[in-house]
Amino acid sequence: MKSPARKKRTTTAALLAATVVGTLVTGCGGDASAGDATHVTVTVGYQSKTINTVTAGTLLRSLGYFERELDAQGKRDGITYKVEWQDYATGAPITAQMTAGKIDIGSMGDFPLLINAARGKQLNRPTRLVSVTGYNLRGALNTVVTAPQSKLGSLKDLKGKSVSTSVGSAADGTLVRALQEAGLDPNEDIRKLNQQPAVGASALQAGGADALSQFVAWPGLLAFQGRAKALYDGAELNLPTFHGVTVRQDFAEQRPKVLDAFLAAQIDATRYLNDHPVEAAEKVADATGLPPEVVYLYNGSGGIATFDPAVRPELVAALKKDVPVLRSAKLVGDVDVESFVDDGPLKRVYGGEYAEHLAATPDPSRSEVWLKGEDGTRDFDSPSALLKFVAGHKDQVRAAYVPDATTGTRWYADKAVWVRDGKELSPFVTASAARAYTQAHPGARTVSYATALEQAS
Repeated sequence: MKSPARKKRTTTAALLAATVVGTLVTGCGGDASAGDATHVTVTVGYQSKTINTVTAGTLLRSLGYFERELDAQGKRDGITYKVEWQDYATGAPITAQMTAGKIDIGSMGDFPLLINAARGKQLNRPTRLVSVTGYNLRGALNTVVTAPQSKLGSLKDLKGKSVSTSVGSAADGTLVRALQEAGLDPNEDIRKLNQQPAVGASALQAGGADALSQFVAWPGLLAFQGRAKALYDGAELNLPTFHGVTVRQDFAEQRPKVLDAFLAAQIDATRYLNDHPVEAAEKVADATGLPPEVVYLYNGSGGIATFDPAVRPELVAALKKDVPVLRSAKLVGDVDVESFVDDGPLKRVYGGEYAEHLAATPDPSRSEVWLKGEDGTRDFDSPSALLKFVAGHKDQVRAAYVPDATTGTRWYADKAVWVRDGKELSPFVTASAARAYTQAHPGARTVSYATALEQAS
């Protein structure tokens, strides 16, 4: 079950006075959370289109929960708070700004979090991982895609090919691990293109890249638009991947009530997303320009991502396994994950509920249809039942989602690879997964989506 889930300029005299009395707290060297004794600006770095972080970024900002919490805190301590939101495409610039003392709180994926920890320690501006936004225990948040008409059928076919990814990102980590499992050397057997997600998407479409390995929501967006198809489902690694919230240590120590306010707001945003998944998807879509159907693929009820702030032990364990991958790429040295992770503030905010969140089990993905003009979705007991319904309501379907028969990863019904085995119709995210199934089940065969609809009706 899903869990229950700047700087304000002052006069030189005022700055000197504040410095003397020690009432101006500005974080690392005085660059970020700025103001005077009664006015403080908090800077939050986020990635609007990395929708696995929405409860600490896009959705949180849209709901205004952090500002609400700070208003209440300000009335208690006599301080006027202001929030400055800074939007980035990846986690790397957020880390650069944090270690420069210009961002107080940021959110990013697991691999960037480790780089955040390493850079903070290297520059004597340490950071701490204080909460999780969304996660997938099998690793489905990252996907390798190819052009729709590509002849590439599996990861092994990437040998000698150009693959776009963002080096140091969670998607890059998935690519490295997946290639190694396929018997390929990530450094020698492919030509890796280090590109921002949007650039990589354009390169894929223009033929400048043979494949693209990226994080949410790029694979789902490109597939939805008919600009890509899935080649590799990150869930095949069966290794957790997640995004989380990092804070500068000095900020956390100097402004613990502000950090508490942020975490309380994140908890409320998470609860809103889990209680109102369609409305949350539409809010994120409005803020980012992403199609709501794409947002819902990842963030909806039973979606690819599970949202809960709790820092689960299996996520910390996965983080430790990520360190050698980054170290081999010479992106970090040793990272002390145990000292980087600090869920103390979150425990303080949650109180006795924290243990319940740590023990919660994510909802399995299910077959689901979103009809045009409806504010909710409809669940079905099986992919076959969904197909039968869709066949009778073709013109009314806004989006249909099904879980991969092997990994459970949610995907679009019309983009999935379908296999008929006796009377059963089973969906797969990738052709290689469908092929593995048919090879293991004599008599099973792949069928087109149109044929699957016809046979289910």
